[in-house]
This record gives sequence, C-alpha cells and structure tokens, in this order.
Amino acid sequence: MHGQLQDSHGRVMRDLRVSVTDRCNFRCLYCLPETEEAANFYRTRYDGLRNPTPANPPANLSTTPIHREWKPKSEILSFEEITRVVRIAVDLGIEKVRVTGGEPLLRQGVDRLVGSLAQIPGVRDLAMTTNGALFGSQAAALRKAGLNRVSFSMDSLDRDNFRKMTGRDGLEGVLDGIRLARELGFHPVKVNAVVIRGMNDHEIPDLVRFAVKQNLSLRFIEFMPLDSSRAWQKGLVVPGREILERLRGEFNLQPVDASANPSETARRWRLEGSEGELGIIAPVSEPFCGHCNRLRLTADGKLRTCLFSLDEHDLKPLLRGGGSDEDLASLLRDRVQHKEAGHKIGQADFVQPQRSMSCIGG
Repeated sequence: MHGQLQDSHGRVMRDLRVSVTDRCNFRCLYCLPETEEAANFYRTRYDGLRNPTPANPPANLSTTPIHREWKPKSEILSFEEITRVVRIAVDLGIEKVRVTGGEPLLRQGVDRLVGSLAQIPGVRDLAMTTNGALFGSQAAALRKAGLNRVSFSMDSLDRDNFRKMTGRDGLEGVLDGIRLARELGFHPVKVNAVVIRGMNDHEIPDLVRFAVKQNLSLRFIEFMPLDSSRAWQKGLVVPGREILERLRGEFNLQPVDASANPSETARRWRLEGSEGELGIIAPVSEPFCGHCNRLRLTADGKLRTCLFSLDEHDLKPLLRGGGSDEDLASLLRDRVQHKEAGHKIGQADFVQPQRSMSCIGG
C-alpha cells in the first residue's frame, strides 16, 4: 500500500483516535451536562457572560435529565473492523493510536481489542483515555494486552466538586486507578483536567501539587464547545496564559523543548522536585491547528478529520460491503486531502458539531 495521509496544507497524519463506544457512565459539565446541577451551574453563570440583563439561558438547559438514545449495537464497529481500519491507517503512516469513548471501558472485552492493536506492526504508541471508574478491574488485563499509556480524566480533587462536575460520586475510584496504573508500570500516567471558570479553576494549584507528589503528567485543557446541551460560553473559558500566570508565583516551571514534535498539542513544563510535568492545551485561545496531525474514528465507523468537523465520512459501506483494503486506503487518503485548515471557535461563522465529545471520541 502506497502513499501517506497528507492533506492539502502539507500536514502528514500520524495520530489516530479510536472511539469504541459513544456511551459514558459520567455526565460531565463540558460533555454531557444532563444533570440538574449542571443546568443550575450554567443558569447562574449565564447572566453577565452573554447578557448583562437578567439571565436568559438557552431553552435546552432543562433541569430534567435528557434521556439519550445511544447508537444501536449494529451500527457500532466490531473489534475486527476497528483493527482492520487501524492496520490500513498504520500502513499509511499512522504511528500513534489512542483508544477512547465515550468511556472505552464500558465496551466489554476491550482488552481483546487492545491486544489486536498492539500486534499491528508500526504502532509505536498505544494509549487509552478513561474516566477511571472501571479501570481497577481491567487494568492488569489491559497492561498484559499491550497498552503502553493511560490518561485519566480528573477535573477536581474535591469530592463534592468532582460530583458536581461529573454527575457521579467517583473521585476515590479515579484516585485508586491512578495509583494502580503507576504500580503496573504504565508510563507516563497522565491526568487531564478541563478548567471551567467558577467551577474548578480555584483548584489549579492543588492539581499541580498532586501531580508533583505523584509524579504525574498533568494536562490542563481549555473548556471547548463540545457539550450536548450547547451551553458553552466563552466567558467560562480560563485561557492557557491565565492558567500559567496563576502558577508561576508558586512553582518553578522549566519549559520543555517541543521543537522536535511541532504537532504536540500541549505547551509543557517540567515540575521542579518531581518526575511529573505540566502541560497546557489551549485550543480556544491559542489554536494549534497549523500542525495538527490527528484523525478520529468514531464508534459507529465515521472518519472525522477535525474535532470540530461538520462532516463525517462513513467507512461502514466499504467495511461491510466487500470493499478491499486499497478501497479503504483510497478513501482515507481522499478524505484527509480535504482536512480542514482549522476550527473556527470565536469566529462569526463557527458552528458547533452536532455530536458531543462523547460521540466524537476524545
């Protein structure tokens, strides 16, 4: 199989995010804000952020939880279909594969998929992003299957605040998962924290202290417009520069040279006195689209060339209709050629994708 996955802007694709399910057992504010507390949070913050007059929140901010219709099993790719797409993508230059969801550990037997992906020649890095709630019971099997790295979503170290942000009382389970990941030799162990003004931005220093103590790679991520309630507000974004300024007075941060990897999404700093590091991912205030080398495969077999794509490209007709590997490779090359120059957050013509982050894959 010949050719690379190169777009019209000269970017060569090396990173593939593979969602294995659109379902999730959390209801996070920035993804599936479908709890009464989430609705109340947005209501109380809405006044003054968009309207200086009495609050007028979007009509879809109901206090009644949304009863979501998940994709039927018949539309979700099988492990064999996922493995085939990844193998073809790796033949075309993909080197890094990350298993995501929804919550990937809700997919029964996901360690079998990890084992299949780990055996594909050319997969240089095989990782997973999880909320950690189910990690403890599956961690050893995942490690044995060949998973190299794991990233945990953990937005708060305060039990009550964690519950407000995720809709679940699950902080201890996530902390246990992080400890277990370190014991099993996953390296590095990453923690991702989405920062929302007025909700968890006061915990920024505490999260860094936790990373220092536990030798973790911490990533602060700006709040993006990918929530199912479409309640995102720019005023709730804590810009990366502000996060950094809040930390400089307390922590000695040594910049990490990323010139060898211009597609790196995070600006990174070493944390003095620790093997851990800090990263800030700022897609809203400091877009890094010019070096983006990522593709996403949704659980229902759609190729997305950008996290904020308005178009998806269905691979199932070829996968289930007798298409050859070369047919699939040709489709991948063609779609990548049309990869967007960048997202349009903050621009007048920005349109939020129809599907939330849980359906797209992190």
